[in-house]
Amino acid sequence: MANTQVLLREDIDNLGARGEIVRVKPGYARNYLLPRKLAVRATAGNVKQIEQERAALMRREATERTGAEAQAGQMNALRLTFERKVGEHGMLYGSVTSMDIQEALKEKGYEFDRRKITLPEAIKETGEFTVKVRLHREVNVEIPVVVTAEGGAPATATAAAAAATPADTVPEATAETSPEDATAGASGDETGDDGE
Repeated sequence: MANTQVLLREDIDNLGARGEIVRVKPGYARNYLLPRKLAVRATAGNVKQIEQERAALMRREATERTGAEAQAGQMNALRLTFERKVGEHGMLYGSVTSMDIQEALKEKGYEFDRRKITLPEAIKETGEFTVKVRLHREVNVEIPVVVTAEGGAPATATAAAAAATPADTVPEATAETSPEDATAGASGDETGDDGE
């Protein structure tokens, strides 16, 4: 198949940076890049026009980077907390997705496209996680995300309590003595008479 040469007007992940000439499939150029004005066909006239605009692009790139670095400095102290319903062993009913993280950031005054939030897969258990947010091609911020059980119980304490409680109580109840004998022995009364 023949490839089409396009000149990128914006940075595109896994393809190239602004101002680069790249080869792409004709359908990708025709259906995605060109209609969204992310690229233009790489003709001699367009290349000359971009060369003239390159100085303006470099200035714009520098201002975007300094703005992103300033915003990264503000976001370093940021910490997101989510409360979700939790089942056994700290597993969530549902999950925390990049869309949830985007909404939480929006509530705190930071608005991003959710595709700039790097979350390999949805968070499906309680605990502490780190999520990367790409502010600029060269500027990333790591934001700590804490997922707790509803009611505000710490995630690790809830999971530890859920795991420890059945393990500690089950062997006593399944011992050869009946539960009545176990409670009588625990209270210090070993006579076992039921009369009062």
